[in-house]
Amino acid sequence: MARKFGLGRGLDALLDNNDGSETQDATAAPAKSETDNASLSAQSQATPRSSSNQGTVELPISRLVPNPGQPRKNFDETELNELAASIKTYGIIQPVIAANAGDGTYIIIAGERRTRAAKLAGLETVPAIIRDYTDQKKLEISLIENIQRTDLNPIEEAAAYKNLMDFSNLSQDELALRMSKNRSTVANALRLLKLPVEIQKSVEEGKVSSGHARALLSVTDAKARDKLYRELLAGDISVREAEKKASALNDEKPKDGKSAKKEKSRPPEIKDMEEKFIAKLGTKVVIDGDVNKGRILIDYFSMEDLDRLYEILGG
Repeated sequence: MARKFGLGRGLDALLDNNDGSETQDATAAPAKSETDNASLSAQSQATPRSSSNQGTVELPISRLVPNPGQPRKNFDETELNELAASIKTYGIIQPVIAANAGDGTYIIIAGERRTRAAKLAGLETVPAIIRDYTDQKKLEISLIENIQRTDLNPIEEAAAYKNLMDFSNLSQDELALRMSKNRSTVANALRLLKLPVEIQKSVEEGKVSSGHARALLSVTDAKARDKLYRELLAGDISVREAEKKASALNDEKPKDGKSAKKEKSRPPEIKDMEEKFIAKLGTKVVIDGDVNKGRILIDYFSMEDLDRLYEILGG
C-alpha cells in the first residue's frame, strides 16, 4: 500500500487550489482499461487533451520534464513501486501541476514522484493542471512540497534552503518565516553544508545522522574531525557519545600535557555542564572556572553561526 503524506497549508497557499498529495486513495475510481490506455498511447505526442475534471488536461509523460530546482535528487525505489502498483489499480487521483516550458515540454512543478510512478505503471499520459509560475514560485513549491510530503535527507534540505535563499535573496529570518520553521532549525540545517563533501555524502546516505554531523561540526581541527568521522562509520556511537568525543578532541593538546592535567583537576559538575552546552549549541564550548565562578567561551565560525547562537540563547 502506498504511504500517505499530509499536504500542509504552506503548499496549499502557494498552489491556491485543492490539488493534492502523492498518495493514492483506495476509494478512488478504477484505472483506465487496457483499451483506453492503448488509445491514449496513440495520442502520446499530440496536443494535451482536456480532461473531464475541470481545469485538467491529459499530458503525455514523454513531454513532462523535472523541475531544475527540484530539491529531491533521490527517489526510493520501493516507494515508487508501491505507488506504481496503486496507480495500476486505481489510476492517478490527483493531477500533477506543470508549467509550459515553451518548447513543447512541460516542467513538473508538483508531482514528479507521481509521474515517475505512472511511467513505471505503464501509463502514457497523466492528468495535469497547467499553471504559469515564476522561477521563484516553481522553486518554492518544489521545496515545500517535498518537505511537507516526504522528508528530504538533511543535505538535500539544506541545499534547497540555500538555493532558495540565494535565488530569492532571502535572509535566514525571511526563509524561516516562509517555511514556517524556527530560525535555529534553518540555521542548523545550513551549517551541514560546511562539512567536507565526503561527510555530506554519508549524511545523504544515512550513514551519519544530522545529530552526529553537528557533533563533527563542533570539532575545530580538521584531522581530529576526520578521526571522529571514521569512528562514527566504524562503530555504533550515540549522538551523546559523539558530542563527548568531539569535546575531548577539542581539548587535546598533543605537544604538552597541560590540558590533560587541567582536565583532571576540573570538577565533574563543570565537565558535565560543558558537555550540555556543546550539545545544546552545536559548537565548541569551554567553561573556564570552578563551581563558584568563571567564564564561558563559545566558538563561532561565521556571522550566520553567531546569529544562530544568538537565536538559541534567546536573542
